Amino acid sequence: MARIIVDEVHCKGCGLCVSNCPKHVLGLDPEHITPKGYHPAKLMDPDNCIGCSTCYLVCPDVAITVVKS
Repeated sequence: MARIIVDEVHCKGCGLCVSNCPKHVLGLDPEHITPKGYHPAKLMDPDNCIGCSTCYLVCPDVAITVVKS
């Protein structure tokens, strides 16, 4: 099982990871706002994450880490 860790200090909520996720498991967290005023990316459906690293590759701010168990 894989999971992602989003560095909220660097995530600006651009949504590139969300729109490029092949399994549609990411979303922008509507309930949380970072200190910079953005809704950060969040793993919404961890059971279906395949750890493909697409989110990591498209993130312009290098704010995502993929952890494969």
